[in-house]
Amino acid sequence: MNEQLVGKWAGNIEIPNVSLPIIVDLQKKSGTLSVPVQGLHDYPFNNITYDGDKVSIQIELNGAQIEIDGALNDEQIDATFKQNGGVFPIRLKKHVEEPVTYETITVPVEHGDLKIAVQKSSKHPSPVALILAGSGPTNKDGNSAIAGKNDSLKMLAEGLANEGIATVRYDKRGIGENMMLVTAEEELSLEQYVDDAVRVIETLKVDSAYTSVHIIGHSEGSLIGMLAAKQTQINSFISLAGAGRAADEILLEQLEGQLPPTLKEETTTILASLKKGERVENASPELQALFRSSVQPYMISWLKYNPAHIIETLEIPTLIIQGTTDIQINAADAEALKNANTNATLLYVEGMNHILKNAPAERTANIATYTDPSLPLHEELLPAISTFILE
Repeated sequence: MNEQLVGKWAGNIEIPNVSLPIIVDLQKKSGTLSVPVQGLHDYPFNNITYDGDKVSIQIELNGAQIEIDGALNDEQIDATFKQNGGVFPIRLKKHVEEPVTYETITVPVEHGDLKIAVQKSSKHPSPVALILAGSGPTNKDGNSAIAGKNDSLKMLAEGLANEGIATVRYDKRGIGENMMLVTAEEELSLEQYVDDAVRVIETLKVDSAYTSVHIIGHSEGSLIGMLAAKQTQINSFISLAGAGRAADEILLEQLEGQLPPTLKEETTTILASLKKGERVENASPELQALFRSSVQPYMISWLKYNPAHIIETLEIPTLIIQGTTDIQINAADAEALKNANTNATLLYVEGMNHILKNAPAERTANIATYTDPSLPLHEELLPAISTFILE
């Protein structure tokens, strides 16, 4: 075997419409697989074999057979990832560990302890902001098993810390470090996410390290943050690319043009049933990813809220930030939130997209930024947030 193969390698599984980051640790007789955004860390191989510059790996994961076959080419491994009949390309390069810039604490929540990342500020004591991530499998850094790695919330936390504002953020229950707080997808509800946020806020409020407590909610995290703010006293609320309309209306808008008429009609019918609290059976195969049976309880809990109705009741300083090139949430949402709470401040950031980066309005180029963590945050974002909190 080529000794250069030994060590940690990182790359992306190029699944259609998404790049899924993985890390493989190749040892002479063993090894492990990590998929950080899915909460999989150091999962052992069943078998590994070498043949010169070639390596073959077999893994059994939750009953699925995974095979990775690759060959060292210059300073990278060109490989294929095989699972459930699918074959996807991977290009692996030597893994460089990212420095951990935060401390970790735990907060007791339902079913266990929630692991929290604490980004200490350059000043002590200081304000502290809870950053809440968006929908789906999105972790504390703003990275998603679906959309890819962009590090937007990691950059936000580190940037605010440099401005004298501490932050806390966490992987939602069922995701990443907090995956074990959920044993089945059917258990999830929006109210659980809200309760987790409230418990974190209550912990921060009694900590003498903090002079004030704030919430920054991104995307679906905006709704979760609003609901948490109604249950506990905080000093301000910031909505980042937050929806201003009920989720069914936005989902139908986002799917416009992507579904044939029959599936669009079925989607409309399913959403109407879920909004009434009624589960649906036998969704078409093409809609299973969105309306699988196990996710319907969560969707029922989510669809009953209209963010405009919630923000209307907030009596704390509120800032609504909306990017002009956001292709997921648009000006209609920002205006709905502002109209509901006329005391709130609405800020449009020219050229900022949904993941808080500079991006053109053109869809393909816009989406390309979702998987590029080298891109910085939009230059206007940090000054706007830090000024609002510090004032």
